[in-house]
Amino acid sequence: MTATALGQDKSRFSKVLSWALWDWGTQPYYTVITTFVFSVYIVSRPFAGGGDPNGPSVALSVSTFLGGIAIALLAPVIGQSDDRSGHTVRNLRWMTWAIALISASLYFVAPEPAFLWLGLGLLVLGTVLGEIASVSYNSLLDRIANQKNIGKVSGFGWGMGYLGGIIVLLIILFGFVQPPDGLFGTAAAGETPPGMFGVTSTDMRIRVAMILCGVWTLLFTIPIFLAIRDAKASVEKPERLGVLGSYKLLIRNIAHIWRTDRHTAYFLLASALFRDGLAGVFTFGAVIGSTSFGFSTTEIIIFGAAANLIAGVVTILFGLVDDWLGPKRVILICLAVIALGSIAAFALHQPGYALLPEDAGYDAAVAAQGHQLFWILGLTLSSFCGPAQAASRSFLARVIPKGHSGEIFGLYTTTGRVISFVTPLLFTVLVMAGAAQTGNEAAAQHWGLLAIAAVLIAGFAVMLPVKERSDFGVGNPEG
Repeated sequence: MTATALGQDKSRFSKVLSWALWDWGTQPYYTVITTFVFSVYIVSRPFAGGGDPNGPSVALSVSTFLGGIAIALLAPVIGQSDDRSGHTVRNLRWMTWAIALISASLYFVAPEPAFLWLGLGLLVLGTVLGEIASVSYNSLLDRIANQKNIGKVSGFGWGMGYLGGIIVLLIILFGFVQPPDGLFGTAAAGETPPGMFGVTSTDMRIRVAMILCGVWTLLFTIPIFLAIRDAKASVEKPERLGVLGSYKLLIRNIAHIWRTDRHTAYFLLASALFRDGLAGVFTFGAVIGSTSFGFSTTEIIIFGAAANLIAGVVTILFGLVDDWLGPKRVILICLAVIALGSIAAFALHQPGYALLPEDAGYDAAVAAQGHQLFWILGLTLSSFCGPAQAASRSFLARVIPKGHSGEIFGLYTTTGRVISFVTPLLFTVLVMAGAAQTGNEAAAQHWGLLAIAAVLIAGFAVMLPVKERSDFGVGNPEG
């Protein structure tokens, strides 16, 4: 059996914590910037000027699509370069600093049409760098974990990301976006309470918060660069391959994996499917909560905070289960729970859940029942996403040949990007089918739950025959 990247040395908690703090430190970019705050700000009406109000949203969609293509093309090649040069930590460091700088630079995006493409360009550049940096970050897992504790370490890192994201989101929510009156100053009649640093205008609240995101990332990622150093390169004197040469080597290595390590190839396909389904839980969860279960914006934010908090704790605890039962069983358990929960939420949904107090036919008792159902099933679905993602990472780390962590984790990122359209497309198709079936387009979003369930079941089916590290050997792409 060919040696894998994982060693047998005991892990020092200080090094594990330093590694996990990178996920904690970079979460503002995903939680605050790309999900809840800046992405909402950049598609607001001021950026459209007097033109089409949907223009900024369309521009965001197009730029995000182009960024996804760049990630898919660059991730495995840059990961391969990390392996060959041994400069994984150095490359992670400059990409992390660039993410911090980009986050803070969003301060300069004023709410005017002339700044739209500056904002979108910075947003997409940061997303591309973040995804590629995560390849380098994931490839360091074999440097701080061993075969006995990798599940615990991976789960701890993923859980720290959840917790860090929700803490910085709450700081920005109550410090800038919706500060309570009297916390940072008292508001005059008819005015919004001032936020941190005395910021009062609506757009400046968002812009100053971006500086906080950059500082947060810079400070909390310092420990990883003090605790972990670059290792010896996998190639003693790596030749300069160039872009074309790198892709040629990548294709040869993929072909070798397919010939000698078929189960790793199966896993990459299975994980691409179920990771797309898991992403759908967070992408469409808020939409379904508001349109199909009558949640207000404030209730969605409160639910999101609770979901991330619980998901962080559950993910850390499931890391122990990963080392006990193995990552494959954890993944299958999580996928089954989320798929069944999605189907249950669809089956138990009633039209009255979507009604708001101002709508005709609104029934407070029915609305309360819908809220309770969404809280129970929504928190269940959210809680099992993190453990599945963390176990997926630990599964792959267990089978990567020594010296190829960056390249294989790069392929992991690429395969996920290649089929990332599946859940959104199926979601759209089923919502349209639901609207046609019920005749109520506004209250058909819950049909999209079946799309999430279908993709997860497909991933479950492909994952089922995949063997774990203990059941098969792995090849060496350069062997």
